[in-house]
Amino acid sequence: MKLTKNVLLVACLLIFSAARSQKKEIITNYINTYKELAIEEMKRTGVPAAITLAQGIHESGAGNSKLAAASNNHFGIKCKSNWTGETVKHDDDEKNECFRKYSCVADSYKDHSDFLKNSSRYAFLFELDPQDYTSWANGLKKAGYATNPKYPQVLIKLIEDYGLHEYTS
Repeated sequence: MKLTKNVLLVACLLIFSAARSQKKEIITNYINTYKELAIEEMKRTGVPAAITLAQGIHESGAGNSKLAAASNNHFGIKCKSNWTGETVKHDDDEKNECFRKYSCVADSYKDHSDFLKNSSRYAFLFELDPQDYTSWANGLKKAGYATNPKYPQVLIKLIEDYGLHEYTS
């Protein structure tokens, strides 16, 4: 009986470790795929690459969420009244919410940067030091980017765990 419990415990630990390793690999692949795009957008608009990558990883499940697959929307940007492009319905805070749909991921990255840069609601962020990812993460929450109360902590953890701040420098 004790041997069976120990075997089960070891099996569970191995499965957990493999799953964690696989998740890390998926995120690393996402970073390697999109880091140059995030840097280009930072140069174009001033949105720190670390913030863009962390948001992309979180909002799209490192490119694997249903929304990302259905619409190339890596940032969870909803339609809002001024959106004239294609749309897709997706359950988020409410059922069947309208989200922006893009022809490619690069368009999602560009729209994300423009969305932040051109909205008065986020204007104060561009007065912050781009290297200060903590203030940027907290500022996004303060401006209402996400409803998750832990949103800043999620972004900060991703930035620190994966060294994303290196792409902003």
